[in-house]
Amino acid sequence: MSTSNQSYKKLAIPYFKEVFEIIDEIMRKHEIPYYLIGVNAIALELLKEGIKPSRGTKDIDFAVMISSGEDYKKITQDLEEKNFTKVKAPWTFYNKAFNAVIDVLPFGEIEQEFTQNFDKRQIDLHVVGLKEVLEDSREVYIDEKLVQIPPLPGMIILKLVAWSDRPEDRGQDPGDILKIIKHYFDYNFDEILEVHNDVFPEGELDETGKLKIAACVLGRNARKYLNTSERLKKRVSEILDEHTASPASSEFLKKWSSQEDWDLDLAQEILFEFKKGITE
Repeated sequence: MSTSNQSYKKLAIPYFKEVFEIIDEIMRKHEIPYYLIGVNAIALELLKEGIKPSRGTKDIDFAVMISSGEDYKKITQDLEEKNFTKVKAPWTFYNKAFNAVIDVLPFGEIEQEFTQNFDKRQIDLHVVGLKEVLEDSREVYIDEKLVQIPPLPGMIILKLVAWSDRPEDRGQDPGDILKIIKHYFDYNFDEILEVHNDVFPEGELDETGKLKIAACVLGRNARKYLNTSERLKKRVSEILDEHTASPASSEFLKKWSSQEDWDLDLAQEILFEFKKGITE
């Protein structure tokens, strides 16, 4: 488990400090392990290499490891006392003063209750991968406070699952995944050179080649999470099969293509490299 130190100022997210300190206070009160996930976790990890956040967001995502619905009710009550309002979307709260939206995703023993209609929707999809990825969490200091975040390969897995669960609400996920891929070659260069030199093509390496290498190595490093859960492996395999089979019908690849002004074939090739890293 690695540790680094960042600051609220570097994140440049309005009211992140205030929101994070409220979450930290509540979880410490109830002795509940919690994790920062989502785009802010990606930003914290990339800041270690001096890569500044590319998009601001008022959405802050947390995962909380709890044993029962009663634990979640306690969290909800404390958040409401801090002027957060539960909204219609599952696990989502809004604070008007901060104009901040937070998702507080429960996982752990509480998953046993999901089959008993703990929430009136098929909510179990959101937990797929959380346990497997967060067992490999990294510790990061934000000023004087310690927070656990997922590693970047695990973050791709979580975002793939989250996007496939609610694509209509998760339009930013494909871009966040691509950001990880775009920076991973430089971020993890030493390991790529020492451990994954077999993925280098012959001849000169261009930017597209770096993207393909990064995607493949990310897939290799994400494989261990899938190997601990057949359910997770099946889910991710279905997602990748769907979006590499027919680029023209893939909303995921269309977002990459639009963002980078790529043709769909290039977007498909890069996602296929991630899939290859997982399956080879």
